[in-house]
Amino acid sequence: MVDFSLSEEQRMLQEAAREFAAAEVKPHAEKWDRESTFPREAIRKANELGLLTVKIPEEYGGYGMGSFEEVLICEEFGWGDPGFATASGSTMLASYPLITGGTEDQKQRYLSKVANGCIAAYCVTEPGAGSDVQSIRTQAVRDGDDYVVNGSKMWITGAGQADWFFVLAYTDREAGYRGMSSFIVDADSAGVVLGKKEENMGQRCSDTRAVDFNDVRVPAENLIGGEENGGWMNAMKAFDLSRPTISAHAVGNARGAMEEALRYANERSTFGKPIYRHQAISFMIADMATKIEAARLLTWCAAKKADAGERNTLEAAHAKRFSADMAMEVTTDAVQVFGGYGYSEEYPVARRMRGAKVVQIFEGSSQIQRMIIGRELLRDM
Repeated sequence: MVDFSLSEEQRMLQEAAREFAAAEVKPHAEKWDRESTFPREAIRKANELGLLTVKIPEEYGGYGMGSFEEVLICEEFGWGDPGFATASGSTMLASYPLITGGTEDQKQRYLSKVANGCIAAYCVTEPGAGSDVQSIRTQAVRDGDDYVVNGSKMWITGAGQADWFFVLAYTDREAGYRGMSSFIVDADSAGVVLGKKEENMGQRCSDTRAVDFNDVRVPAENLIGGEENGGWMNAMKAFDLSRPTISAHAVGNARGAMEEALRYANERSTFGKPIYRHQAISFMIADMATKIEAARLLTWCAAKKADAGERNTLEAAHAKRFSADMAMEVTTDAVQVFGGYGYSEEYPVARRMRGAKVVQIFEGSSQIQRMIIGRELLRDM
């Protein structure tokens, strides 16, 4: 039979993440968003509690847990604030390719830094190559004991705060996507130039920028995995691990919006009774709850399959597509429940709705997830 019960350790981890989000995220989220402030201090505290590095192996300073434990935490962070969930999660996205494909030396040097509080950023998207990763133009050319990297990346989460970058570049353009390699690039390397912080619609506390690499010399020992042309598969494996966590962010954000709508609907009265007692509102909130439960189960399924060591590309795409679209629907409906107050910034549902939108776009848009699902279905025929 299928068992969805949590172990005692998992419940304690979930409760710790929820308590942290309630104490360290929710009270500050509105200010972070309004002032576009990166929540560095809260991220530091979360890291000290071990909430950000549960998936890093114990030998490098983490807890050696699985994707399932990670999504439990990520849901609570999304419940606290979607911007914080993204800002605090960028480092693990950059770290996944090291966990799955890095050399022992690279893991010792860089995963240990992450466990000690370093921030990293995942540099794949470019101005002319978003979801179409094969169209990137960044190139790395071997020169003695170094590679010289040239190119521009765009919409890089955490770029202005990062200590190092995961960078995808071509080492053999004629080979197509099979000619891509991935590198660890220290943020203080000569030739690394950061763009201005983007003024985004939502999740404004997340530091998103362009990053230019101008004749940046990268030691050959920072070629991830130690061999050229394995970058594509490394980057795609990272997405299979990150998409369940992003899905959990969306579930948490939607859950937070639903709880706020339910509370408001039970307090606000029209026509002599709380608006929750009107069927139009109670049914709307009931639909929110059903969608959230469904998205959570898809997310758990994708995480469990990853922990079993099985290819979870299809499950991760299902979870990411459904959860992202669900969060947009739920947060929009939550604004509707609040009426005019929902359209103002006085209540947090407006911030949650703005924060939900980008999840339909980054780490593979909802349209790209549908393409992946369609492709994966054909594989099984």
